[in-house]
Amino acid sequence: MAPPVPETERRAFRTLWFGQFAAVAGLTVVVPLLPFYLASLGLGPAEVAWWTGVSLAAPAVAQLAAAPLWGMVGDRYGHKAMVVRAHAGLALAVGLMALADGPAFFLACRLLQGACGGVVGATATYASTLAEDGRRGRALGTLFGATGAGSLVGPLVGGVLAGRFGFGALFGCVAALLVVAAALAAVLLPNRRAARPAAGGPARPGLRATLGRIASAPCGRSLVAAGMLGQASVFALVVVFAPRVAELTGSVAAASVWVGVLQAATWAASLAGGPWWGARNDRGRPAVSFAVAAAGCGVAVALQGVPASPGALLPLRAAQGFCFAALVQSVQHTVCRVVPEQSRGAALGTANGLVDTGQVIGPLLGALLAGLLPAPAAFAAIGALLIAASGLAAWGVRGDAPKPVPQRLAPSRP
Repeated sequence: MAPPVPETERRAFRTLWFGQFAAVAGLTVVVPLLPFYLASLGLGPAEVAWWTGVSLAAPAVAQLAAAPLWGMVGDRYGHKAMVVRAHAGLALAVGLMALADGPAFFLACRLLQGACGGVVGATATYASTLAEDGRRGRALGTLFGATGAGSLVGPLVGGVLAGRFGFGALFGCVAALLVVAAALAAVLLPNRRAARPAAGGPARPGLRATLGRIASAPCGRSLVAAGMLGQASVFALVVVFAPRVAELTGSVAAASVWVGVLQAATWAASLAGGPWWGARNDRGRPAVSFAVAAAGCGVAVALQGVPASPGALLPLRAAQGFCFAALVQSVQHTVCRVVPEQSRGAALGTANGLVDTGQVIGPLLGALLAGLLPAPAAFAAIGALLIAASGLAAWGVRGDAPKPVPQRLAPSRP
């Protein structure tokens, strides 16, 4: 029987869960409303489309550069500070969005969001050092449940608040919620010292050595590449999904309702799937979980081009959400296994940044597929990409050790 989880650890995970929920809910409030907000700044339809695309891509680009550096700071000085920094940085960026008087200022806020935010990566790193090896999968899976809950609640609440109080008040409320999350993290998270190399052991590896460790492990490089491809596939689906629902309903108003219902079904299934896949990763190999889940997700997406009514999409979207919950956390779990704890922040920051580049590539890919192919073929192509990601993960299974690698660390607990 596994030993009971200490109460301080339970409290820390509740704090991390709330913070990640607040961050994801806040961002999913902002993203769907971007075109409307940019239009309110006086842009025309063509300019709105261009600035929306650039604003969507900006945080991922900035985070790709900043996340490994923040991870190295956390590895040296402690990861609690990085959790607080991520929430406070995101609060600052979102708060400044309320003051934007033009698209350039708003774009600068989005870049600041990527450079100083990174809540998901910061919380995953802290959780991976707090949880014991046999509970790490469940910890990461539960945190992904917070992502699912935030993605479910955020758009519903955001639309109501924006319609009633305006965009400035909406951004202010999100920023205030993130300030609360930062304060709770500062007060409630245990102040753990940074992991140090053991006496007589190798020195703390630099960023290049850490990246080399991931790239030299078959499971590491395969899972990061598969995660990037899986993320790109799901974001490509965003571009083709709403038009497909509109085609099935024949009405924009009815399509708007159905898109909301189907999105809710997807994220509700992810909320349930996160802990389930996490527990599976604790018992086995994360690369296997990724391969199985990406294949299931690919089949569910490919079949979404077949139904003749939106109601028939419900089980497919639920299956997609349940399987998608395994992808990012399995990449994170694998990275934790192939790098020592004293360089885990830099490793997870880099891996999350690379996976999130799929958010930039995916919408462009979806637009290309929508322009070249009929809807059923576009869904089939996106499903095939997810199955290709499954193949990449399966290729890396041969190097995915069933037990965590030795860490050779001095004690990191206070």
